[in-house]
Amino acid sequence: MPRLVMKFGGTSVANVDRIRNVAAHVAREVAAGYEVAVVVSAMSGKTNELVAWVKDADPLYDAAEYDAVVASGEQVTSGLLAIALRKMGVPARSWQGWQVPILTSDAHGSARIAEIDGARLDAGFKRGEVAVIAGFQGMHVETGRLTTLGRGGSDTSAVAVAAAIGAERCDIYTDVDGVYTTDPRVVPKAKRMERVTFEEMLEMASLGAKVLQVRSVELAMVHRVPTTVRSSFDPPEAARPGTLICDEDDIVEQQIITGIAFSRDEAQITLRRVKDSPGVAAAIFGPLADANINVDMIIQTVSGDASTTDMTFTVPAADYERARTVLDQQAETIGFAQIEGATDVVKVSAIGVGMRSHAGVAAKAFRALAAKGINIRAITTSEIKFSVLIDAAYTELAVRTLHSLYGLDQA
Repeated sequence: MPRLVMKFGGTSVANVDRIRNVAAHVAREVAAGYEVAVVVSAMSGKTNELVAWVKDADPLYDAAEYDAVVASGEQVTSGLLAIALRKMGVPARSWQGWQVPILTSDAHGSARIAEIDGARLDAGFKRGEVAVIAGFQGMHVETGRLTTLGRGGSDTSAVAVAAAIGAERCDIYTDVDGVYTTDPRVVPKAKRMERVTFEEMLEMASLGAKVLQVRSVELAMVHRVPTTVRSSFDPPEAARPGTLICDEDDIVEQQIITGIAFSRDEAQITLRRVKDSPGVAAAIFGPLADANINVDMIIQTVSGDASTTDMTFTVPAADYERARTVLDQQAETIGFAQIEGATDVVKVSAIGVGMRSHAGVAAKAFRALAAKGINIRAITTSEIKFSVLIDAAYTELAVRTLHSLYGLDQA
């Protein structure tokens, strides 16, 4: 029988009535002839509550015990869904990450999946059971301690399980009915896409689109797991197909630009009059890397006499103050004259595999933004996307301008 993995997020399992609705979605797929594994998140808001309890108990908490507490939310949901399925006459049992087992690294709070042994799940399928798996969690093989995968980790759990059991596809159920060309709250004319490539979805997820967790898309791309984003709020008997994330070869007609993403989680730092000599870049970005601060856009402007340079780059807004502290501590080594920063900035990106075969795509955007009076602070490009850093006040105008420019209003 074909196998299917279904993942349901926190809003989809927010209460017992919503869990009954999820059970009806699962029962539909069982009736269609699938062997089903379901991966569930904690009820909406529950993880935040658990985290708050941990921090209240001790702000300097032990990471392993933190995982033991926060993983309990998924345990509750998996048990309740198994009960709801049994009530509907569908054989089911709940599985915790360590029972599968889902083996991970020992980085508590942000562990990475190393291996999934699907033998026990196989045995359950032979018994006709739906496997209801607690997402977001696993077990470190050496210590035997429970681990968690970081926020959004249930998406990663679902794709990894799909790869491990050879599932036909992985359906991610959420509170939206698919992947849109941009945020419909900003552009009401945004359209739901029927298909999008793994590469495009990876760029969208990393550039601000909140539909899927980045690591889950990476896993889906590596293991070639077709992944669908669907709405759990659709009636189970009339569920819409959603958006399929798949190989580029599976998309017959590809647009130049597929979507516009934006991220408000950006901060800009500029170091003025840095000595222009070998090793300066390493002196700046090495300590930031050691502090686990990700640097994105980088612009270097050399002075006319080539003796000094201005270095501008972006970091996550949450790391802005910490990044400035790290750089201040390295001021003597780096040798800059002044440090400046801004947090009222946003990164707007255009993504599309069609950019590979079309010239002038980014230049067209620069002209359109200039015509709207939008100043570009920084630019970064790759094979299938370009991003601009602009003042946050122009976010909606820039997104709408680019969305219309590339014909996505009519997509």
